[in-house]
Amino acid sequence: MAALVGWITNWLAIQMSFYPVRFIGIGVVGWQGVIPRKAEKMAHICIDRTLQQFGDLNEVYRKLEPQRIIEQILSQVTPRLDEYIDEVMYEIQPVLWDNMPLFLRKRIYGWAREQLPSRIETLVEDFGDDLDDLVDLKALLSRQLTNHPDLMNRIFKEAGEVELNSVINRGAIIGGLLGTILAPLWLHYPEPWVLPLGGFVVGFITNWLAISLIFSPLTPRRVLFWNIQGLFLRRQPEISDIWSRLVAEELITVEKVADAMLHGEHGDRTRAIIQKHLRPLLDNTVVMKLTAQVAIGMTGYTDLKKAMNDKAVVATRDVFGDPSFNRDRAPVVAGVLAEQMKGLAPAEFQDILRPAFREEELQLMVVGGLLGALAGAVQLAVFVLAI
Repeated sequence: MAALVGWITNWLAIQMSFYPVRFIGIGVVGWQGVIPRKAEKMAHICIDRTLQQFGDLNEVYRKLEPQRIIEQILSQVTPRLDEYIDEVMYEIQPVLWDNMPLFLRKRIYGWAREQLPSRIETLVEDFGDDLDDLVDLKALLSRQLTNHPDLMNRIFKEAGEVELNSVINRGAIIGGLLGTILAPLWLHYPEPWVLPLGGFVVGFITNWLAISLIFSPLTPRRVLFWNIQGLFLRRQPEISDIWSRLVAEELITVEKVADAMLHGEHGDRTRAIIQKHLRPLLDNTVVMKLTAQVAIGMTGYTDLKKAMNDKAVVATRDVFGDPSFNRDRAPVVAGVLAEQMKGLAPAEFQDILRPAFREEELQLMVVGGLLGALAGAVQLAVFVLAI
């Protein structure tokens, strides 16, 4: 019975740590999974640990191969460049654009295509130099994790899958061993409180030992014929790969970084950089300002520049929202992070995931103890009825 209690309490406590993702109940009466409920706090813990190891964002950007980014932008924008120009002109000066001779429009399209590669190249180079200043990576990760607590569940469940299963299975083993102590104690002292109290102790200690053995000892220790080390530490290379892959695929994607650049705290600076590189393209393309200062006036030309900048922001979202490009670049980010994590000392590596497990340890132990006490009370009731 103690072994069964150990297994069930650990299983249930872990399920309660993850589910439900959203609060279910009325008022203050109800339940939400420990991890989703504390997602914001855990996000900051994880972000702090991850950022310490992630290093310089500009260095990561260089490993993303800026030339590959340039090629992606050109491949996405060039086929739609005529369309972008049409949309801007029809928005600002529809009559002028409708009445412009076709040959002149085609010349404008051609000039834009000629200018685009050099403009994009310098733009990408500029962004690469200032990426650390343009992107608040901590704010980006915090926003993603707090708005989507299911992501936190996925990260911790997949990265710690083996450890969580180990908690459940070891619960049965440890509970069974503690039961061999409780059984003779009950035989010698058949007091009504022994089984419920003993059940609580079995459930509580079972969970505590199972979790402790996951993270301790930090370094391998020789015990008789075995080398003992915390299971989490023993799987450092594998967990580093899983953790890094999930962070790269779900959190630090090219699309999300680009969105943070445009709409984050430093979005105005990002737009200023875009404007700086678009201005020569506009000046050289639209027939030397489309004879703009004569045809549409200075105010109209200012509106045209603003519309071009807004269209560039829209185009950026389209470019980096390409799922195949994000999938292609994710392994690069994951590789950088995994390489750093694999090189961490055991104590430093443990701090990547241990804080989140600490958030649930007390709940695991208390729930285990209460269920153990309930099982003990049931056994007592069965014994009383039997006699």
